Amino acid sequence: MQEIFVIISFIAFFLFLFPTGFRKYFAIVGWISIIGVLFAKFPDYIIGNNFMYPVAAFLGIPFLIIIIPRLLEENEYSIILSRMAGIAYVIFAPFMLIPVLADWLIAVNVDLLAWVFSGIGFPYELVEWNMFRASLYRVEIILGCTGIQGMAIMLGVAWAIPSSMKQKVLSFFVVVPVIFALNILRNTFVIMAYGNQWFPYLPEIASNGQIGYESFFWAHNFVAEIGALFVFIAIAFMLYRINPRLGEEMAGIVDLFITKIRGWFGKDI
Repeated sequence: MQEIFVIISFIAFFLFLFPTGFRKYFAIVGWISIIGVLFAKFPDYIIGNNFMYPVAAFLGIPFLIIIIPRLLEENEYSIILSRMAGIAYVIFAPFMLIPVLADWLIAVNVDLLAWVFSGIGFPYELVEWNMFRASLYRVEIILGCTGIQGMAIMLGVAWAIPSSMKQKVLSFFVVVPVIFALNILRNTFVIMAYGNQWFPYLPEIASNGQIGYESFFWAHNFVAEIGALFVFIAIAFMLYRINPRLGEEMAGIVDLFITKIRGWFGKDI
């Protein structure tokens, strides 16, 4: 089911990027399919005790209620937001849909992690081509561990706004190398925290029945997620410095949603 939604959203957003009279309908299909992906992955989220994505899935419902009418009206900011998603999806989806691409990117990350661990003297074992074992604990490196999703999203944000070639190139180097390098550090931290059991706290909410899983939960689902949030904020600020128009468009997009939400609660702007 996940792959079906991914394929539909990829095709829809790809077609949206072409200036046709049907692009608003392609955007609507793309957004609905993205929310469908989030709901289809619920079992994975439950197994991994990851609460962020289920929350995002449920928030997707009011998001659709707001964005679909605005797209039908061809609201400028709904089109810009959809263009951001379209560019991001066209970058990211091939890695999801083509196993060779995904495996290549995962292998690059595995090799770099092994190099880092060897350099700092951290004991590990590569029990499979993409699975590390530190002490008694195993961590599998999957596509979601490579940072490609974050890179795609931030490039979509940067490139959806009209800009010069110089600005696009600068944006690329602000996004891709920075996220890639910091993601290697993130994975290093998570594997070391899990292997060394740095965070053995509150097993009643952080454990999924596996011994020692609490350390992975707090490192991966809490510390790393908060760190990623600050990284994205910093990158967004740098992108704004490269192209100040980005700030104006983002302000318009935020205002679009705030205005509607306040209207639901009967409050004036």
